[in-house]
Amino acid sequence: MILKQLRLSRRLSQEQLAQMSGLNVRTIQRIESGHKASVESLKCLAAVLEVDISTLEQETFVIDKHSNNWEHLPLWLKCCFSLNLLAAQPERKTVRRILMASHICGFSFCLLGLVSEAALAGGLIMLSNAYLFQLLMFQGDRLGIWFDLPESAAPWMSPS
Repeated sequence: MILKQLRLSRRLSQEQLAQMSGLNVRTIQRIESGHKASVESLKCLAAVLEVDISTLEQETFVIDKHSNNWEHLPLWLKCCFSLNLLAAQPERKTVRRILMASHICGFSFCLLGLVSEAALAGGLIMLSNAYLFQLLMFQGDRLGIWFDLPESAAPWMSPS
């Protein structure tokens, strides 16, 4: 169930959700840990979270980092998952994190470029990557694709 994701996206604690829905905190904990919920509990939670019951019954898919499948993934794909790039809902904070890492690494390698030409080349590549992600963030802001920003964050993105 995606109850925990919905609860966290609304910045609610389990106690707050229990109080708002009229359910016991233990019931919320059981549902979030994967136990089956009654129809009445689902109705209460759906009303509080303003979603359909079918939305609450959706399953979440998580890669088990200890499984053999994870171990056999290429390194670049593991990095993408770790950086949250393959999320179905793009988040601005993820792009911002990559942007900052690219700048820090780029400037560090450029400083090492005083000693090694290869480090200078790597630094320039990392800085280019940072500026490409800056363009991506600008486009994301312009188009309003981020799932982690409130709609009031970018007034120029109002629907026409």
